[in-house]
Amino acid sequence: MERIEVELFTDPGNDAVVRLPPRNFPGVLIQGDSLSIIRADVAEIVEACDQGDVGEAREAAAILLSNLDELLARYTEALKAHDIPIPFYQAP
Repeated sequence: MERIEVELFTDPGNDAVVRLPPRNFPGVLIQGDSLSIIRADVAEIVEACDQGDVGEAREAAAILLSNLDELLARYTEALKAHDIPIPFYQAP
């Protein structure tokens, strides 16, 4: 284990926006339990697809997309608040 100093751009919650040295742009720290939930959501979509249940797959995918959109919005808001350029294309 190595202890390092990081920059924190949001509150230190489940999806904190942090910048690790020597990275140019911040990232999102996702707690292990939250990562496990995302993985389970994707597995649910795959299982529904395997069973041919397009409706269930679409519903689960829509929920996952909404959650990821919220996470991405938190990330971009944090960067904008600190005058850091967004490192990817954003549709208008």
